[in-house]
Amino acid sequence: MRPADEQLELLRRGIDAITPEAEFVKKLEHSARTGNPLRVKYGIDPTGIDVHLGHTVPLRKLRQFQDLGHTAVIIIGDYTALVGDPSGRSDHRAGLTKEQVDANARDYLAQVGKIVDLSRAEVRRNGEWFGSWTFLDVLDLTRRMTIGQVSARDDFAQRIRGEKPVYLSECLYPLMQGWDSVEIRADVELGGTEQLFNLLVARDLQQEEGQLPQVAMTMPILVGTDGTQRMGKSLGNYIGVAEPPETQFGKLMSIPDGPMRQYFTLLTDFPLAEVDALLGPGFNPRDAKEVLGKAVVSQYHGTEAAEAAALAFRRRAAGEDPVEIPEAPLGRDQLDADGRIAPPKLLVALKLESSTSNARRVIEQGGVTIGPDRSPVTDPRGPIAVEDGLIVRVGKRKIARVRLA
Repeated sequence: MRPADEQLELLRRGIDAITPEAEFVKKLEHSARTGNPLRVKYGIDPTGIDVHLGHTVPLRKLRQFQDLGHTAVIIIGDYTALVGDPSGRSDHRAGLTKEQVDANARDYLAQVGKIVDLSRAEVRRNGEWFGSWTFLDVLDLTRRMTIGQVSARDDFAQRIRGEKPVYLSECLYPLMQGWDSVEIRADVELGGTEQLFNLLVARDLQQEEGQLPQVAMTMPILVGTDGTQRMGKSLGNYIGVAEPPETQFGKLMSIPDGPMRQYFTLLTDFPLAEVDALLGPGFNPRDAKEVLGKAVVSQYHGTEAAEAAALAFRRRAAGEDPVEIPEAPLGRDQLDADGRIAPPKLLVALKLESSTSNARRVIEQGGVTIGPDRSPVTDPRGPIAVEDGLIVRVGKRKIARVRLA
């Protein structure tokens, strides 16, 4: 195991705060001296099935702890997800059913496994302990926190001032998350900056149970592809871990210049001195984004896929089609007697658009071309003669080659 000072230097990268840092240093020193790994906790509530790059920020830090010889403990919050985490929200989060949570959890670990080495991780569901609790056990937990402590939270205080409801079930969430740390005897817990209250609740509970309290390590919130709001699927500004290489690369090339340093710092292992040089005076945003795109895509799809995605992007930027064009089947029974089809129906059949209304809109905006000469399609009502192998393009990123079946 590396000396504590070397570990601390590596682990500080991309960190907003370590609370309290002096205790963390002592834990690292004791671990390095004795060879006993720290137990580093990260909790995930399976409220959805898509892991995006914002989620990977603490997961990458967890992997860094693993690579330094420590134990990663992943908590799948199958019971906390039933409550819904209120942290950082201006409204209450609707709880999910147990069936929804179980279905989401099945996909979560497969995506998390792209970042964390699950063969070396301890994976626990908090239903292991909460599932056997009685109502009296729940009452005992509620005695560990006052209404004053809960209402002092920024998110709750804002909702109370705005006359928005704060449900009693939400007040249980920080206690449940904190109790997870008691059960697995966490030394460190990772989370976003909005999670600090919950992480500190765990310290109090651990001390009441005679354990050494965990250290809270919080990370910045990754901004989305719009460059302003936090990354999130509901905002449409996210980059999914499971998305195809070309989609990931294209989205990374589209981010504003402002968040590039944050992306390099939180999403890659590039030495910060190299990042400074790359983003220094007179830097070329396009070249820097290509370096960023390759670095991120290669983590989830490999170097070859990242290079291919970069090449495809360059070709499209130059007005060329990609080297490999995905084929899409089209049943001959969808064509009229003259082998033609309405443009909106064609785009939906090729899965280039999700609905005929969307297809009509993009056609009227001049975003559709067909064939090797890129003939524009501008009339949603004008039928297209379809031959096997016809190339159909929507914007710069969507393309398909028709295969008549």
